[in-house]
Amino acid sequence: MTVPEPLLRRAVPPATSSDSGHGPAWAPTRALGRAVLLTGLLLVLGVALGRVDLVLLAAPFAIGAAVHLRRMPRSTPELSVTADEELLVEGGQVQASVTVTNPDVIPYDLVVVRTRTSRWLKLEHADRPFALTVASDGWAAVDLPGDALRWGRQDVGPAAARVAACGGLLACRPVVTPAYGVRVYPVTEPFNAIEAMPAAAGLVGAHRSRRMGEGGELAGVRPFAPGDRLRRIDWRVSLRTRDLHVASTLSDRDAEVVLLLDVLGEVGLSGGVGGSASVLDTTVRASAAVAEHYLQRGDRVSLLEYGAAARRLRPATGRRQYLTVLEWLLDVRPDPMDHAGDFGAHHVSSDALVVVLTPLIDPRAADMLASLAQSGRFVVAVDTLPASAAPEVRGPWTPLATRLWRLERENVLGRLREHGVPVVEWAGAGSLDLVLRDVSRLASAPRGR
Repeated sequence: MTVPEPLLRRAVPPATSSDSGHGPAWAPTRALGRAVLLTGLLLVLGVALGRVDLVLLAAPFAIGAAVHLRRMPRSTPELSVTADEELLVEGGQVQASVTVTNPDVIPYDLVVVRTRTSRWLKLEHADRPFALTVASDGWAAVDLPGDALRWGRQDVGPAAARVAACGGLLACRPVVTPAYGVRVYPVTEPFNAIEAMPAAAGLVGAHRSRRMGEGGELAGVRPFAPGDRLRRIDWRVSLRTRDLHVASTLSDRDAEVVLLLDVLGEVGLSGGVGGSASVLDTTVRASAAVAEHYLQRGDRVSLLEYGAAARRLRPATGRRQYLTVLEWLLDVRPDPMDHAGDFGAHHVSSDALVVVLTPLIDPRAADMLASLAQSGRFVVAVDTLPASAAPEVRGPWTPLATRLWRLERENVLGRLREHGVPVVEWAGAGSLDLVLRDVSRLASAPRGR
């Protein structure tokens, strides 16, 4: 049976027999029309010419059509798309399938199934139609294994099916099912950072703070005061000075890390997990790695977008927050602003470490970083612009314009460093060690009011 390609490619709502505006669910095929036409023509010729052999020749066509049409289907087939997406990461295996169910007592002689998928899901044989048969009150499935090439919410489907029954004399109108969404989480490179934090303001945690309290880091020895615990007495100093002295320690506190994502634009071409990385690819993967590192240490992590929507994820700790961060990153999209916006330092806590992931191609991003630094926030800028990023070649002056653009960008980076904003390129594990150490050293120094 020949199935027109547009009927399988077009995504329309599933058709049912009750849709009076679209006609009946099951319609006669050309095979039934040819059988009826040939039978009638032979009967007319046989009667007109008085030839019995023509009538006998028409009998098999009439009997065959009657036998096949003695029981006609009354319901339409059911089509569904499923996929196994449990903790699916870039480069992981996807197990998708398209299932055709026959709720009728009439078997399906031929079922042609075709599905469309996202370009970032490389499923085997997903670009061609499948032909199969389905028994009465049964089902058949088409397995579509493959690989997930890029993070995000990818779609398996929509899928369409065309069914023929009663010996190919009846065909069902195309049944289309909507797409099935698959969540592909970004792959996280191993990321490590030093323990020093600019400001540890929580009650408990793993970072050494600048405040005195119960902890494991020795801060010095001081004279005994009312309220000090006896186990803190330093007997060597006390015996030498003949006065009680206690060892004072720095409290261990947690810190808040704010990941600020610049989504004003997208630069570069994304090649998936094994290809080139665009700005959003680097931003999302770096955010997932940094969030995973600090959440495992017990710190509070929050995310914020610098764009028109200004999405925000509240700070929290634990594995649940890590899963929430991954889910939040799936919806990161380029979100340019028509005007400067009202983003200010009041959106960020004064004691938080602000890690800004930005390509620094929009002047508003540089102004935002400078304003955060001038307000006293602890800011670290991560450059996410690909090394091979360049404008499209539109003429002989494009290379010269590209060179001037890079020089201007270097001037912007220099001005940011003059404002006290360190800028580093993302290079995986250890990218922020030197910068965090310098920021922590500056934060420990007294600041004027």
